[in-house]
This record gives sequence, structure tokens and C-alpha cells, in this order.
Amino acid sequence: MESESDLSGERRIEVVLQERIARVRLVGPGGRALMDARLFEELGEVFKSLDQDDAVRVVILVGPDKDFSLGLDLKSAGGLLISLAEAGDTEARQDFLELLQGWQDAINAVAACRKPTIACITGWCVGAGVDLAAACDIRIASSDSVFSVREVRVGIVADLGSLQRLAGVIGDGHLRELALTGDDISASRAASIGLVNHVTDGAENTMASAAGTAARMAQNSPLVLRGVKEVLDTERGPRVAAGLRYTAAWNAAFIFSQDLREAMQAFTEGRDPVFSGR
Repeated sequence: MESESDLSGERRIEVVLQERIARVRLVGPGGRALMDARLFEELGEVFKSLDQDDAVRVVILVGPDKDFSLGLDLKSAGGLLISLAEAGDTEARQDFLELLQGWQDAINAVAACRKPTIACITGWCVGAGVDLAAACDIRIASSDSVFSVREVRVGIVADLGSLQRLAGVIGDGHLRELALTGDDISASRAASIGLVNHVTDGAENTMASAAGTAARMAQNSPLVLRGVKEVLDTERGPRVAAGLRYTAAWNAAFIFSQDLREAMQAFTEGRDPVFSGR
């Protein structure tokens, strides 16, 4: 029997529950695989609800279509960041800090969910999409997937959790390479460094693999599933929280830079940015 949550419809996030497995589909503005302020708001709401729903044993996250996530919607977020930068005062920095902390809370709600979470990744997984995937317990990707911790290429320190969570997933050296270069990497490279658990051919097989893994998890005691996650998060949780607080403070202090303006201008003009370090 299949039932659709009342969180579905015209919202950014659609939830379908079938056989104790919730499939969460992220639908950004215009149906695209982009993350805007509204999606972040709904993401936190949805995962807090799923966490409390006894009918849900496991959660699978999917993108709207061929891509898992193209990251932050720079057209909307870029304009907001530039307007705050132009204000340039203490109030603007406080506004940015509160906005960023709200977005961090949304990703944190995924990580804090007591139900196992699986990111089913096809196509592009970029920027904030990597933050979201990193907040999940398991990542299963199609062979055509491409990953990028791309924030450095747009004049921003990644601030939604990749720098904190991926350290324990792929190791410090691989994380530094991805975060400092902003390089795109293939699914096979992602698997070789531990960023994804499994790689399959084609979107259908990827979803089938995620569904099969979720079904095996759902057969286990929900109390023990919760216990495993809480034990594993005992060390990681405080470390991630401290790192996110520092990153938010750092970006609130330094993000309103000439380099950010140049990155947003270059994005608008369809060219590579030329950074000055100012």
C-alpha cells in the first residue's frame, strides 16, 4: 500500500511512504535540482517529522530528475549575498549569520534523524548537494554521477557540513584536495576514496540498490537502528557542531569580500572568476 504525505503537493519536498520506507524527493525552484531558502526551510520540517513518525523505518533521498543536486541556487542566493555585502554593516553580518545557521540547521536535521538515511545520487552532486549527501548515513551513486565540493570556486568557504562530516568519511587528505581545488570527480573516484558506498549503472539500478539496502535495514529492530546511529554519532556530533559554529562565524566575518562579488559577477557573465584575495 502506498500513501503520500501531506508534505507533498506544491512544496519543494515530496514524501512518499511505502512499506516503512520514506522516499524524499527534492524539487527545487522551477523543478530544477537547486536548493533555495524555501527548500532549506522545508528540509528541516520534513526530517523532524520523519524522525518522529513511527511508520517510517528508513529514508531515501532522491533528486527531482536526472541530477541529485546542483547545489545552492546562486541566482537567488547570490543577489541576497551581494545586497548584504553592499550594506556591509554589523546588522548585515548578523542577518547573514542567522540565515546561514538556519540552513545549517536544515542539513543538521537530516544528520540528526534517528532513522537510517540513504542518498540515492544520480547525475550532478555539487556544493550544498554534497553537504546534504554527507549528512546521510549511506550514499549510493550511479556510474554517471559527478561530485564537487565547489564552494571554493565561487569565493565561499563550504559552510553547511562537508568540511566537518567528510573528514570522517573520506579522510583528511582527500577532503583537503576536494575542498581546496573544487575539482569535479567521477563516481568511480568517489567510490575509491569512500565518498560513496556503492556505484551502479543507470538511475533505475541505483534506485533499486538504494531500495534494497533500505529494505534490509527496515527488517531490523527500529530501536537498535536508532541505537547504532546514536553510538556512532557520539564522537562525531560534538565535533561537527563545533566546526559548523566556527565556519558560520568565519564566513560572517569574511564572506562580504571583493572575491565574492567577482565570483557572483563571473557567474552572471558566464566566465571564470579572477580572484584578488581581497
